Amino acid sequence: MSTSISSAVKGLHLNLDRAGDWVAPLALRVFLAWEFLESGLEKFNGQNWFADIQQRFPFPFDHIPATLNWELSMWAELIFSMTLLLGLGTRFSALSLMVVTLVATAAIHWPADWHTLSELAQGYAISNKGYGNFKLPLIYLVAFTPLLLSGGGKLSIDALLARFIWRR
Repeated sequence: MSTSISSAVKGLHLNLDRAGDWVAPLALRVFLAWEFLESGLEKFNGQNWFADIQQRFPFPFDHIPATLNWELSMWAELIFSMTLLLGLGTRFSALSLMVVTLVATAAIHWPADWHTLSELAQGYAISNKGYGNFKLPLIYLVAFTPLLLSGGGKLSIDALLARFIWRR
């Protein structure tokens, strides 16, 4: 009995490993593409409010005009969310959106003033109650990491191109 259970568990692990190569990166790509496409569309259809926070942008973005920062952020979110969804240039798209996320975290989501790790930890939240709200950007950065390190997975244009290029 224990042999058949052990065999079934091994079989399940093998099948999950096989599916994971296809589904896991795709799930991350779809999730992140959706989030950043929404953000890019909000900027595309909205008003530029970056001038109000320009001084909080990290170097070198604090030296770039707010209008250009708005355009760079908007187009990065729109273009790289689409390439991420397709799995085209996945690593570059992930890195680019990670930079957007880090800049947004520094300018908007990081607590303006904290003195202890306890105060900083209060910023690990979705809503800002005076201590920042860097939980969601941190989740995005963690979700981007496997895509940056491993690529878009087997269900990506990157994988298709790699197979085509390496066959020749």
